[in-house]
Amino acid sequence: MRRPSVPFQRVEPQRKQKINDEITAPELRVVDSRGTPLGILSKKEALRVAQEQNLDLVEIAPQASPPVAKIIDYGKFSYEQQKREKTQKKAQKHSELKEIRFKAGTDTHDFEFKTRHAREFLIEGHKVKATVMFRGREIMHQEIGQKMLQRFMDALADVSKVDQAMKQEGRFLSLTLAPSVTKAAPKKKKEEPKADEASAPQAE
Repeated sequence: MRRPSVPFQRVEPQRKQKINDEITAPELRVVDSRGTPLGILSKKEALRVAQEQNLDLVEIAPQASPPVAKIIDYGKFSYEQQKREKTQKKAQKHSELKEIRFKAGTDTHDFEFKTRHAREFLIEGHKVKATVMFRGREIMHQEIGQKMLQRFMDALADVSKVDQAMKQEGRFLSLTLAPSVTKAAPKKKKEEPKADEASAPQAE
């Protein structure tokens, strides 16, 4: 026997906020679409105001007493919220913690090479953790690591700020820098003399 066809039903994504009749609170602190407070209204009155404006009543702060609801276009509100979340996730994804490791006996060439890499990471918006590793009796000469990290910090002072100060972690001494890159202001072009001034004869 052939089964009767069932009409396709679109499944809507689960909403984070209660809207319109889903709201259960008897009273609400209502704000209109322009952000103007309308005071505390009964749910019925708030719904009536929203319907008159062809908008939705959206509960935006259910934990408040009474809950706060806003009269807005929920479709537009949901779209803007998703857009903000995507932007935040994108920013979090691109910002990482990069680690640069030195030894107590790192030579000048290796130090400068790793510092250049750290500069690139900072300019790209990443944090950089610089670590000096001590081996054996090197741990007795921590001032070597301190001087190295201070030198590292000074070399990157123009593109960074201290996120975590120097601290000892067992045989490791570390420092974390965060980016603070600012674009340099464009240089003003030197004004060229006007044509009439350039051609004017100079007084003797």
